[in-house]
Amino acid sequence: MTSLPGLLRLWWVLFVLARAGGDEIILGHPRLPGGRLLLRLLPWRWGDRPPRGVRLREALEKLGPIFVKFGQILSTRRDLLPPDIADELVRLQDQVPPFPGEQARRLIEAAYGQPLSVVLAEFDDVPLASASIAQVHAGRLPDGREIVIKVVRPGITPRIRRDIRLLYMLARFAHRMVRETRRLRPVEVVREFELTLLDELDLMREAGNASQLRRHWLHSPDLYIPEVYWDYVRPNVMMMERIRGIGIDNIVAMHAAGVDFQRLAERGVEIFFRQVFEHNFFHADMHAGNIFVGPNEQYIAVDFGIVGSLRPEDQRYLAENFVAFFNRDYATVAKAHLRAGWVPADLRVDQFEGAIRAVCEPIFDKPLKDISFGVLLLRLFQVARRFDMQVQPQLVLLQKTLLNIEGLGRRLYPELDLWRTAKPFLERWMAERIGWRALRNTLREEAPLWAETLPRLPNLVYGALEQAQRPKLAPPAPRRRWPGRLELVLGGAGLTAAAAWVGQLAGFAQPVWWGIPALAWPLGLLTIILLWPRRG
Repeated sequence: MTSLPGLLRLWWVLFVLARAGGDEIILGHPRLPGGRLLLRLLPWRWGDRPPRGVRLREALEKLGPIFVKFGQILSTRRDLLPPDIADELVRLQDQVPPFPGEQARRLIEAAYGQPLSVVLAEFDDVPLASASIAQVHAGRLPDGREIVIKVVRPGITPRIRRDIRLLYMLARFAHRMVRETRRLRPVEVVREFELTLLDELDLMREAGNASQLRRHWLHSPDLYIPEVYWDYVRPNVMMMERIRGIGIDNIVAMHAAGVDFQRLAERGVEIFFRQVFEHNFFHADMHAGNIFVGPNEQYIAVDFGIVGSLRPEDQRYLAENFVAFFNRDYATVAKAHLRAGWVPADLRVDQFEGAIRAVCEPIFDKPLKDISFGVLLLRLFQVARRFDMQVQPQLVLLQKTLLNIEGLGRRLYPELDLWRTAKPFLERWMAERIGWRALRNTLREEAPLWAETLPRLPNLVYGALEQAQRPKLAPPAPRRRWPGRLELVLGGAGLTAAAAWVGQLAGFAQPVWWGIPALAWPLGLLTIILLWPRRG
């Protein structure tokens, strides 16, 4: 920021933020004598002022698209922000004037290394959409296929890096000077924003996200993902199939098309939970501008710059908590946090359980259809922070997506009961990961490895027997022989039992006794007899 343009930009940012309310933070600081008096002399503080959330939103819009995008991402951190500011930041719109179509043509030709007329039969200079990072144009391939081309804005990367440096400076200043902002972890928030923004600049990454989502939903009547044309994908240019549908916020057009709004709303919830729990790969930017509706209430999604995935322990944590909340089992909620290691191990579970109960019981006074999953998750995060829990970034992304889906579903069908839609799915998912069914699924997944190991099993067992019977030069004391032999017995029994299970999974018909394939019993018994430790 030592250059003249950098210093001017810094001055402008500070001036706009000061008028939005930053003046109170700086001049109201106790270390600055006379600051309160100076505040009264500032002309923009004379007369009535809009609420602080409105002032901040207007300031970010004035500072440009990068700050608008930062405000949008910041609005998802409801675990950190006061509700009035978060509600206002949600209204930020990522809409900027388009750059000229002729400039888009030159960028595309440079990316492909040939004239655009060779690549496309048609190209529309007027963009379909324009945002802070890229804009989208329509076109047609020589074989007649309709396509859209997404082009990254020229010169956007230096501007992003310049404004991110500014955000880091402001975040460090706030962390040092304003004690109240430290719990917001401003530097970490800016770092998350930087990573998200840099990912969106790479259209190769977005194309990969789209392809994976398409594989998961190929031939599905619920969700359609347009095809990526990989021969025409570059870091700053991406070509995809053009889709046709009704914008999901166009209620009038959907009524005219005879859309079943209840089915559409419920299907949106089902898509979300399948993405999170079955595929573990979810579209994390599913706002109204990125969703269309096709025939038979099929969702069509676009814009795949932001996606999310969860660790297996995160998935189980969410499923356990949602089901426990439904049953008002707050002890299970508290224990799930301890098992996940997200709260200190010495935490008193009863205190944590009591805090969760105090926050959540008022919510359950409402009818189930009026209870928000997203708000419930938000309240849980807020309670957990009081007990030194650091909210995981992947869960914040999921919470944002859940709030979007939930709000969208209830706009389409106000009577939507998310609990009735989601609870059977979550209970079924939990059942498949706990108990005998989970063991069966695990063994099925491991069957190829066991199939490779089984031919070597007789030699392994023979070698173990020979090693056990071989005389030792210095035999260990009797009390030290037993533990090693016990491990051998249990290992042999486990191997033979697993072999029998693999046979079952491979399709060999056999009865099952007490949940264990019949072949496992004699093989396991024979191994134990052969390996049983003998005295002397």
